[in-house]
Amino acid sequence: MKIIAGLGNPGKKYDGTKHNTGFMALDHFLQKNALNLERAKFEGKYTKQKIAGIEVILLEPQTFMNDSGRSVAQFAHFFKVEPQDILIVHDDMDMPLGKIRIRANGKSGGHNGIKSIIRDLGTNNFNRLKIGIRHPANVTEASVVSWVLSPFNTEQKQLMDEAFDTASEVITDFIAGKSTQYLMNKYN
Repeated sequence: MKIIAGLGNPGKKYDGTKHNTGFMALDHFLQKNALNLERAKFEGKYTKQKIAGIEVILLEPQTFMNDSGRSVAQFAHFFKVEPQDILIVHDDMDMPLGKIRIRANGKSGGHNGIKSIIRDLGTNNFNRLKIGIRHPANVTEASVVSWVLSPFNTEQKQLMDEAFDTASEVITDFIAGKSTQYLMNKYN
């Protein structure tokens, strides 16, 4: 079994904001595959599906970004999913807008959602699909918060739609059992 978790903040107030890139990427995959998150459990909206012969949980934690690990860890423990069979989809300010990068493990890179998952899983040995949202022009703490909680403009949306198409391919390959090294070679 595998878990694919898109990170974001719940509620209409955060729909379409840069920090909800993980939610948007997972929603894109769900839409392409005529699926939806019809269930709720462990502080998350999810669906459990058999895709390409593999049991998969597609999850959007509803705990707010900084506590994403609480939901992800509850799913992983309940369904006995090993960390290396988890793919976390999230935004990354240190990458250009729309750029995709896959990582097999590592530190949080300052991302509070990833910090939470490392803390609650007790390991950093899980996969990440990072989607660039770039830094704001003038970097202050206030400008960073304002940037990640602002929506994409029309030009940015076009780049992100391309990134979400690629993210759907990554998710499909991950579910099919392609190795992280394979994914990094193909998409990074």
